[in-house]
Amino acid sequence: MSFTWRYLVRPDGSFTRIGNIDGSLDNVSDEELARLRPTADPDEDEQPARPCSRCGGDLLLHWHGPLATGVWMELCPACDAHRPAARAFIRWHRDAGRDPSALPQLFEDWEAETMHAHGWARAAPPEAPASPPAPLGLTPRGRG
Repeated sequence: MSFTWRYLVRPDGSFTRIGNIDGSLDNVSDEELARLRPTADPDEDEQPARPCSRCGGDLLLHWHGPLATGVWMELCPACDAHRPAARAFIRWHRDAGRDPSALPQLFEDWEAETMHAHGWARAAPPEAPASPPAPLGLTPRGRG
């Protein structure tokens, strides 16, 4: 089973991400996805507005970190402008002509950078185990 994220970006720059298990949402258009996840419904990813925990200013985004880490990630234009991934995300968020296809990489980079600041590191994906060696001798015939 494969798992990826599908991102839905709204005109105001807010977004939601939805689990795309085995590519089940690959053929769903953004318009159909928006109808499935309307903005009027409470979204588990969206939280009430809150101030930055570091400076008290307005946040562009606050998001829960990866499962079981207990980290709330904050994107504050004042506090995070010096961090490269956060700065790129802030620029994308403020750009009215933003390219929605850039969001997955921007979000992943920002998430990795923020979690690294909290002492976490992204593990490399596990490699598939080596296949067993081919049998010595003749290969058996198939049925047919």
